[in-house]
Amino acid sequence: MNSENLHGSRSPRLRRLLSTALLACLPLVASAQAFDDFFEDKTLRLDYIFAGDSATAQIYFEQAFSLPGWGGRKARLNEQFLRGNGQVFVKAHGTDSLIYVHTFSTLFQEWQATEEATRVQKAFETTYLVPFPKDKVDITIQLTDFHDRVCASLTHTIDPADILIRPLPTNQLPWRHMLQSGNPTDCVDIVLVAEGYTADEMDTFYADAARATEAIFHHEPFASLKGKFNVIALAAPSTESGPCIPRNGQWKQSATMAHYDTFYSDRYLMTEQIHRLYDLVGKLPCEQILILVNSDTYGGGGIYNQVTLSTTRHATFTQVLVHEFGHGYAGLGDEYFYDDQYSSIYPDDTEPWEPNLTTLVDFGSKWADMVPEGTAVPTPPADIPDFRKAKTPEELAEINAATQRVGVFEGGGYQSKGVYRPAQECRMKINEVEDFCPVCRRAIERITAFYTAR
Repeated sequence: MNSENLHGSRSPRLRRLLSTALLACLPLVASAQAFDDFFEDKTLRLDYIFAGDSATAQIYFEQAFSLPGWGGRKARLNEQFLRGNGQVFVKAHGTDSLIYVHTFSTLFQEWQATEEATRVQKAFETTYLVPFPKDKVDITIQLTDFHDRVCASLTHTIDPADILIRPLPTNQLPWRHMLQSGNPTDCVDIVLVAEGYTADEMDTFYADAARATEAIFHHEPFASLKGKFNVIALAAPSTESGPCIPRNGQWKQSATMAHYDTFYSDRYLMTEQIHRLYDLVGKLPCEQILILVNSDTYGGGGIYNQVTLSTTRHATFTQVLVHEFGHGYAGLGDEYFYDDQYSSIYPDDTEPWEPNLTTLVDFGSKWADMVPEGTAVPTPPADIPDFRKAKTPEELAEINAATQRVGVFEGGGYQSKGVYRPAQECRMKINEVEDFCPVCRRAIERITAFYTAR
């Protein structure tokens, strides 16, 4: 979520001196293999339930579906490029031969950090798509805690001949291409899903989908990477117009059942109906899901490799959408900070997996190679004029240019101390910044290269 520009004290105890910089986000590489050696041109959909409380987590396998075609990557299959808070490992049955990896984060793990999780156990849905195996495979779903320690793991065998793997039914929902740059296997495939649009409002949805597509590819580095993406708008109708707003007693029959007040936070807009969401997406090639919510109330959310939401009627729609897509697509962390009520999320003995945050535990693996020689760590903030006071486009452009200075600025990941961000201001910190900072740009470029490698 976005926030105002907040500043806190800057007096950290640095844990280590900067070492020789390594490339950020280096993948963990297993032996290379060809897609056709292990997989068919089909998709295996796997539905799970994650359950527990603040101290425990369990994983339950629910069901599997088969879908025609595989729209994901066909190279670098067994590389763990960005760790996330969870991993899917696919191995040849009965062996240690790793043949596919997918990483993610979840709403469940966010919920574990809330006060509610200290007093009740809850369950959350999740779904993952992997290429359909030719032979038996062992699939491990693994969750890691805020210290990057495995806290839950489930391994089960999938036999492609299993008669209970059901072909996914066709849902007959209409859709349109907003951007078609190439074949699904050559591009990152984004599906924009209508939420809170009735059947009579679908012309409005398609117009909003066009606005969303234009907004994403207006900003760098997405503008330069546009040819590597496909975008489909899925016209999933809702019985009632608009999303659910629990604090106002409004519970509506909408397509994805998205609602405000997630975790009792007014502006956190999310859906917990992940299986339902994938039923709607159906057989469309899909690597990223963006839910466009027909609402004029500020809100949104983005979870790495799970789902991104933004409201289309609010004045900040396009800015919030791009920010949240930074979370959902590239795993970028929030660079703003509050009063440290979330201090447990980024403990001082663990390097965050997000490419734009560091605790300096292993800064050499992040953006140390991009920091100009002689830059102080932590980096003192410069006197940048208030974005909201810019009177001309030229003044705004000058202010935006000042945000492109790379350093090590204290404050990020909701914490004022002990967590550092790469730029004084960035699209992952405030709405007014035009583009992502150089470190976030590089992260987006790298993950796009990973997904589209051949």
